[in-house]
Amino acid sequence: MPEPASPAAEKVAIVVGGGSGIGAACVREFAGNGYRVVAMSPSGRARTLAESLGGAGVDGSNTSVDDLRACVELAVSRYGRVDAVVNSSGHAARGPVLEITDEQWAEGADLYLMNVVRMARVVTPHLIASGGGAIVNISTAGVFEPGPMFPVSVTMRAALASFTKLYADEYGPRGIRMNNLLTGLTKDDPSVVPAEWTSGIPLRRAQSTAEAARVVRFLAGAESAYLTGQNIRVDGGETRSV
Repeated sequence: MPEPASPAAEKVAIVVGGGSGIGAACVREFAGNGYRVVAMSPSGRARTLAESLGGAGVDGSNTSVDDLRACVELAVSRYGRVDAVVNSSGHAARGPVLEITDEQWAEGADLYLMNVVRMARVVTPHLIASGGGAIVNISTAGVFEPGPMFPVSVTMRAALASFTKLYADEYGPRGIRMNNLLTGLTKDDPSVVPAEWTSGIPLRRAQSTAEAARVVRFLAGAESAYLTGQNIRVDGGETRSV
């Protein structure tokens, strides 16, 4: 077993897809709680946000191995280590399930499954070198109860749930954890969500991206040290499966 990192060591978090939504909220949450943050998005917004908070960033796509590697290498060269990784993604195709093309299914696999697989290949040696760490993947509560609105997302993220369990089994002995955050209706400003959208949610409201980011930080930190290979539903109680 590798020696654990010193508690005094400054923690370093990578946020992929940190330009907007939950990803951007994660950049703010980690930076506001003592982490150095390296963030990536295609638009450049993640880099700008991270730099404004004392971190660093890369402009790139989570579907590119080279971009993922550049993000990890920046974290290691700038801060010397990686302790946490957050994988977030944009949106894939919607529509009737049999009208989605082969190309759209393949794009969804890249966005929602292979993004995590590829990042895991790149970053795991650095997490081992840091004495362990955590990977948190932003997923959807539709994994348990798939609906027709986001067929590609729920299908590929169901596959991600299986990969997460396999990764947790293999790298748990090295002190590395992986969990999925299964979100429900989440908005930067939940107050703008019409009441009819939340009538089926027991809490009768949407979640804010800041709330989701706090759970991500919990899953990445020492408070959740015995939690791995899990799908954590943060959906206001909307899904009914037990």
